[in-house]
Amino acid sequence: MRALLCGLVLSLSAPALAQNCPTRPSWPTDDWPVQLVDPVAKAAQLKALEDFAFTLEGEDSARKGYRTDGLVIIKGGNVIYERYGRGFTASNRHLSWSMAKSVSSALIGVAVQQGALKLDDSICDYLRGFSGTSVCGITVKHVITFATGFAWQEEYEGAPQGYQVSSVIAMLYGEGRRDQLRFVLSHRAATAPGGQWLYSTGDAHVAAAVAKGALDRKVGKGAFWKLLFEKVGMKRVVFEEDAKGTPLGGSMVYATPRDYAKFGWLFLNDGCWDGQRVLPEGWVADSTTPSEAFVQHATKADEEPSGYAWWLNRPVPEHDAPSPWPDAPVDTYAALGHWGQRIVVVPSEDVVIVRTGDDREGSLPINELTHLCLEVAR
Repeated sequence: MRALLCGLVLSLSAPALAQNCPTRPSWPTDDWPVQLVDPVAKAAQLKALEDFAFTLEGEDSARKGYRTDGLVIIKGGNVIYERYGRGFTASNRHLSWSMAKSVSSALIGVAVQQGALKLDDSICDYLRGFSGTSVCGITVKHVITFATGFAWQEEYEGAPQGYQVSSVIAMLYGEGRRDQLRFVLSHRAATAPGGQWLYSTGDAHVAAAVAKGALDRKVGKGAFWKLLFEKVGMKRVVFEEDAKGTPLGGSMVYATPRDYAKFGWLFLNDGCWDGQRVLPEGWVADSTTPSEAFVQHATKADEEPSGYAWWLNRPVPEHDAPSPWPDAPVDTYAALGHWGQRIVVVPSEDVVIVRTGDDREGSLPINELTHLCLEVAR
């Protein structure tokens, strides 16, 4: 009788192991299946998309136009469109720039799923050498919602005040480059943690370091890779580290467009992969809801609302702000990077769009990109 009851319990609990995960006919762990759209039936839509996205003007060295290196559209789990430019191919890794911030927040989610940390924990619980310092009031949630309170200067090339004021340039290429985590955490506090919303590559560096520290301690060295990148088959990822071994989670991930699409597909499928949870139930919903810090402290200049380092097409009534991408479905969200890097997820259309590029005159607009890609996908 006991054996029968145990068997019954196991059979009843088996569906629960999937933890409300979506089902798919197949998963692109090894590679994406390809079912390209009909080039004749979609000729007008393809021309409109390519005339928009591949507009390199003159010599490449002139750096004019939208300089698309790769564009991939996933619909229903298949590659339905793929094109490369400027000498890139499907096998070339491409620098993420700030799309890495969305990856770093996801790694925090992986750690939560593994029971390695909680969002209300102090960052000092997972970082060596900072116990008892003033930064221990910063929680894990603060670092994935740009709410650490640091007096951070996020300036890039062409900054009106010059390169010398830029925290991020000093961190990546100047005085902070060898120990970037310590450089970030040495910044003075502009507010108490949670007292501001301020976009920061430094915050995302801290998030990646916390995730790595927590996962290494709970699961073992290398869990960082096994539980996210290996799990979803992102086989060609490079996650750059500084001389101290800190993963540079604000900007320095390299992957192919097809691998970036797997990351988007993970989120479109509620953080599940092949019937197993990679991210906690509810994590994707929380990641794609305007954060408390954004709602309370962002300014009107911050047009695109942010969740857990994802950018959202959600209206923010508290700011009297409409959806920032009016020609895209309201449930659209994106990982965004400097010079036009984009992972766009559109759950209502079952679509993921990945665009890599090297724009220098102004980055390719998300609204138009999403609209034109959906015209091809529908």
